[in-house]
Amino acid sequence: MPVRLKKLIGTFLLVALVCVYAIVATIFAVALLGNASPWIHLLYFFGTGILWVVPAMFIISWMERAPKKKTP
Repeated sequence: MPVRLKKLIGTFLLVALVCVYAIVATIFAVALLGNASPWIHLLYFFGTGILWVVPAMFIISWMERAPKKKTP
């Protein structure tokens, strides 16, 4: 797959990941943390704010991999 195409696909995947992850994290926060203390909210949003980086790293590493050489 050409590098430009991989970067285009990866860009759309990253945007979709961030949007879906933010919605899911917020839904869980509203459902589970309604009566929790502000410190619990802080810890939850700090953790979920960092956690999205893990799947993003895999997408970015896939985007940056060199294309496979064709062997004759």
